[in-house]
Amino acid sequence: MKLALHWKIIIGMILGIIFGFIMNSVDGGRHFVSDWIAPFGKIFINLLKLIAVPLILASLIKGISDLKDISKIKQMGLRTILIYVGTTVVAIVIGLSIVNTIKPGAGMPQDTIEKIKMKYENDAGVSDKLMKASAQNDAGPLQALVDIFPSNIFTALGEAKMLQVIFFALFVGICLLLISEKKAKPLVDFFDSLNEVVMKMVDLIMLFAPYAVFALMANVIIAFDDTEILLKLLSYALCVVFGLALMIGFYLILVKVYTKKSPLWFLNKLSPAQLLAFSTSSSAATLPVTMERVEEHLGVDKEVAGFVLPVGATVNMDGTSLYQGIAAVFIMQVIWPEGLTFTNQIVIIATALLASIGSAAVPSAGMVMLVIVLESIGFPAELLPIGLALIFAVDRPLDMCRTVVNVTGDATVSMLVAKSLGKLHDNPIPKEWDDNYDAVK
Repeated sequence: MKLALHWKIIIGMILGIIFGFIMNSVDGGRHFVSDWIAPFGKIFINLLKLIAVPLILASLIKGISDLKDISKIKQMGLRTILIYVGTTVVAIVIGLSIVNTIKPGAGMPQDTIEKIKMKYENDAGVSDKLMKASAQNDAGPLQALVDIFPSNIFTALGEAKMLQVIFFALFVGICLLLISEKKAKPLVDFFDSLNEVVMKMVDLIMLFAPYAVFALMANVIIAFDDTEILLKLLSYALCVVFGLALMIGFYLILVKVYTKKSPLWFLNKLSPAQLLAFSTSSSAATLPVTMERVEEHLGVDKEVAGFVLPVGATVNMDGTSLYQGIAAVFIMQVIWPEGLTFTNQIVIIATALLASIGSAAVPSAGMVMLVIVLESIGFPAELLPIGLALIFAVDRPLDMCRTVVNVTGDATVSMLVAKSLGKLHDNPIPKEWDDNYDAVK
């Protein structure tokens, strides 16, 4: 019996965790993992990133040109953005409700705060996040809008600037609708063929996924070098995980109520993308796999998935927004309790929502967004390094969890939009890597 892909990935993940713990206790084990195991995980992520931009370009241009009606673009775009904004607000409210009820930061021992401060306050990772947030804050109020429009499409493609690539693809797709079908056909056929080729690349790359996940998880485990601090932050981490679990439950209710699909069926079909999101901590790297699962397994029409998912990977950060709400209040409970006012929490909702739009879909981007959220409520600048140091030790495992929610949210919204437009198919036929192998071997 052939083992399903998600089971292979789970086995790879479990073995990677066990191997990582073993190497942590062996002399020279960490160096062995970082030198000889971790590179295979990096290769896998690089391959996924390699195909993400051409996949967005091809699928979005083909999807828009297939609509045959410009009014449908407005219809689909408006629904997508409204649903994304709605789910993000729900995520932030869930996060704030949990952290205000459980109060994980109240009563943290001063010696624990001092130990965390000494270990992480001057950490290069913390300093890097503060610098990036400062650069983002120094930009003008409309800089995020300016950044959507590329001055050079080849630069945008080369640097994987997702919003710029999406804008260019939308622009090309609309222009293809505005010229005669005869003249548009060669370019439409080219992007259709490119889309098929890139999706086949996804199938081939996924053959390597269980081994790559093994490498990625082993590398994550060797990074944890202070289990005492991790245990001290357990109540905060559990608040985040509980909130993320509630958010997954919210998505499943939407899927069940609106699309009439089984939540278990939804999770089963999407699980390879969720497991990769957990392993890579990057919704951008996971995007090609998310698109393949949503189109070929969940039955979302290509033209809807090609628009909703790339946009979602850039502007929809439900898991990250929920985490920001919890992290911001947790930090205030520990070192700035006087800032815990109702007004500040309303500002957190608004700022976290705005910060999620255009945030980089890469590991730990949420920490940069968190600094922006804290600064928006007047959090003392001198306490920011301490605030980030408080949560830095558990950021990576929580980043892995919240990326799962980001990807699940994108897939859920694509199904909701597809259902509303009559573009959700009941019996999708998945493609395999060797569908055409017999003809060419």
